[in-house]
Amino acid sequence: MSIVLETKGLSKSFGGIVAVDDVSFQLKKGELLALIGPNGAGKSTCFNMLMGQLSPTAGDVYLSGERINGLRPRQIWRKGVGRTFQITATYSSMTVVENVQMALLSHHKQVFRFKPYAHRMYHADAIALLEKVGMSEQAERHCAVLAYGDLKRMELAIALAHEPVLLLMDEPTAGMAPKERVALMQLTADIVRDEQVSVLFTEHDMDVVFAHAHRIMVLNRGKLIAEGNATEIRNSPLVQEVYLGGGTLFAEEDAHA
Repeated sequence: MSIVLETKGLSKSFGGIVAVDDVSFQLKKGELLALIGPNGAGKSTCFNMLMGQLSPTAGDVYLSGERINGLRPRQIWRKGVGRTFQITATYSSMTVVENVQMALLSHHKQVFRFKPYAHRMYHADAIALLEKVGMSEQAERHCAVLAYGDLKRMELAIALAHEPVLLLMDEPTAGMAPKERVALMQLTADIVRDEQVSVLFTEHDMDVVFAHAHRIMVLNRGKLIAEGNATEIRNSPLVQEVYLGGGTLFAEEDAHA
């Protein structure tokens, strides 16, 4: 498989504090890769360097072989990198379909050509994206009245409007009920499989991570300390030490297996 995202020696310091320390990894086409770690591990800093919000102190970021660190966030977005955030950001006064249409207008560089008929532009494309995330029946509802899980699904449709080759998802299930978390990540896994989009996501819910990630990386105090599949990460003594002080991840679940 081709390599979509690669970092080499990625580091970021804030004064004397090293937030990310010599992080190197690869993400393949059509892969769902989880980046986990305790609070303060450096996950958000790493994401912000990948998207151009922060410049690395050292190291490089490559998208499909092209070095992209140093580019502005919008330039990186234009190259096919999408991002969803822990807290959703939508136009609450607009309908669901209008929000997706706005994303499509931006993708097609039509935002600054607003006309009275803009609400009709890319309508069918927006509905198709909403069907993909199971939201077409709510297309005409205003975002202000949506349940939080539905807002998350709509945000995913908005991210897909740009036809990304890489999608960065920062705590995609934050604030969601357990069943909604599972449904959203299953939807994401289906999109990865069907569209061959590469996804890097951070997540605190280990059930979600172990159930859906093809591969898992563990970050602690800015350093990658482990990488592997769910079984390898679950059984890693170092990971267990970081999370539970030497306990066993999902010990109760395993005991009943």
